[in-house]
Amino acid sequence: MIDVLVVDDDFRVAEINAKYVGKVPGFRVAARAHSAAQALATVERGDIDLVLLDHYLPDRTGLDLVHRLREQGLGTDVIMITAAGDVATVQQAMRLGALHYLVKPFTFAALRTRLDSYAALRRTVDRVGGRGVAGQEQVDRIFGALRTGPAPSSPGLPSGHSEPTTDLICGVLHRAGHPLSAHEVAARTGLSRSTAQRYLRHLEQAGRLRLSLKYGDTGRPEHRYAWVTP
Repeated sequence: MIDVLVVDDDFRVAEINAKYVGKVPGFRVAARAHSAAQALATVERGDIDLVLLDHYLPDRTGLDLVHRLREQGLGTDVIMITAAGDVATVQQAMRLGALHYLVKPFTFAALRTRLDSYAALRRTVDRVGGRGVAGQEQVDRIFGALRTGPAPSSPGLPSGHSEPTTDLICGVLHRAGHPLSAHEVAARTGLSRSTAQRYLRHLEQAGRLRLSLKYGDTGRPEHRYAWVTP
């Protein structure tokens, strides 16, 4: 089991992220922190494998915290989850060794992809580590485990569905904050109505969206879809 520390100054966001983590097999939330000082103290106590780290914290930035961890010789893995999308911050996160960088707002599918690739990385390192020395093939395998590009047939998606399109639709519904029709989703994503409807139907059947009916003057109800808060 991979123990995760969720760090975000917003208590509600931290709770949502923690619920997301709890839905991914092999991961559990060991603790939550709402400041850099709390996060540092938690990591120093040990037993944290991975930190999901916001950048904007009340006492210091997330990257300042990562720098402090490295100065103290703490090699706990970090995935940045933040609204900071400027290139300078992204580059600094890379230089400090963040394994992934996820920009808010994001979908559960996007976070799960990063967590799954992190779990794959740990499994790969464990297998290769038993040999003591890694050749180029093993090194390539380790670095390749971090790739998050969707495979042609992503697990859990029907044939003809893609992860980027799924994330696009989920992002639109997540940001809307209220139910949308297939026509409205199509307009906001640039997809055709039939494509939007096909994805919405799948997401509703998978339990990721909630379906409601809106009755108009014609008597024929309009299907409307809303994001399901975990």
